[in-house]
Amino acid sequence: MIVFTDPNEIPADFGPTVVAIGKFDGVHTGHRLVLEKAIVDAGSQGAKTVAVTFDRNPLAILRPELCPTELVSLAQKIELLGGTGIDAVLVLTFDEVMAQVPAEEFVERILVGNLHAKTVLLGHDFRFGHRGAGNPELLREMGEKFGFTVDAVGDVTDEGDRVSSTRIRELLAEGDVATAARLLGRPHAVAGEVVHGLKRGRELGFPTANLSPQSQGDVPADGVYAGWLRAADGIHRRAAISVGMNPTFDDVEMRQVEAYVLDETDLDLYGQEVVVEFVDRIRGMVAFRGIPALIEQMTDDVARTREILS
Repeated sequence: MIVFTDPNEIPADFGPTVVAIGKFDGVHTGHRLVLEKAIVDAGSQGAKTVAVTFDRNPLAILRPELCPTELVSLAQKIELLGGTGIDAVLVLTFDEVMAQVPAEEFVERILVGNLHAKTVLLGHDFRFGHRGAGNPELLREMGEKFGFTVDAVGDVTDEGDRVSSTRIRELLAEGDVATAARLLGRPHAVAGEVVHGLKRGRELGFPTANLSPQSQGDVPADGVYAGWLRAADGIHRRAAISVGMNPTFDDVEMRQVEAYVLDETDLDLYGQEVVVEFVDRIRGMVAFRGIPALIEQMTDDVARTREILS
């Protein structure tokens, strides 16, 4: 997949294209439905498939007080989009200048001028351009003028749940990573560098890989989870994952993501970039009265992790 970070990087002969436009936060099952339709349409038209997205949530500029935490980082989003089979992604920098671009100019300059779009797909509630004036109706009007068609994709539901980034964020905030995974179409993941911690897990017999506080991805609610750790070698390793400040001790000053890899106590991951995937929540975070009680609970957490991932 080709990644463009400026419309002017797109070769003049790159098109024609089928364009899917959106924030694509999480690249969930609803987003992938749009992208799958784009790929099918492109195949029938002899066109390339392009996702047009932004480097951040536009609310970060327009209404920062209302901007939610993003489910995935930009790097994660690009990687996930690449896994869908599309030909290219155009990542636009959303800043004060972009916020002022009229929707009509956006369509004429980028979708038509740079991408030579023949079909444009978007969610029915997605808006773009100055003051959000760009919507499916405007696109259809401009499509008649510039020769492209528009497909506005409706809501996608899964077992009664509307598939949306907002709903997935709510589930993660509740610790319901299992339902979030169903809506995402994969386990939710946090990625980051393994850094040195207090070594307390090793002292207790459960050495953990501690992710840097600058990790990528929305960290779910405090608690203990069953999941996977994927290191640079690409191997998925079973892991019991702790999220929170560990209230049994009073020397932890910020939330941490720690993963105990089952059956590999000598694994050295320091300095490596790893991905931690959350499969199911085992319990909430609680304070224990003494080390023996904590070790007993951690032993049970590991046993439940084996059972969930078996």
